[in-house]
Amino acid sequence: EVQLVESGGALVQPGGSLRLSCVGSGFTFDIYDMSWIRQAQGKALEWVSRVTGSRHECRQTTYADSVKGRFTISRDKTLNTLYLQINSLNTADTAIYCCARGGPKPAPDQYKIRGQGTQVTVSA
Repeated sequence: EVQLVESGGALVQPGGSLRLSCVGSGFTFDIYDMSWIRQAQGKALEWVSRVTGSRHECRQTTYADSVKGRFTISRDKTLNTLYLQINSLNTADTAIYCCARGGPKPAPDQYKIRGQGTQVTVSA
């Protein structure tokens, strides 16, 4: 069974940091591009970041403009784990964060393989 399980979400103060993790199982994790996506309450799903898989010659990372310079995506193939380091958190980052297999999609329902998510709440 293909599975993605996120962890690491928490309640943090503005300016704080978190590291989110996502463990993949049931598929060859390392070869796939992997993404973080997020959804704030009442808002549309937003793609956040992507890291390429080993099928590509070079490992590449890309970010949404809203998080560039504050978020860092990485992966550990030995642990089948995807990470998202989040720094300088602000209230606009409050959302459920999910990992998803693949790169950015044009529509939310195209993220076929995704986890249940972990809640990040930024509040004073």
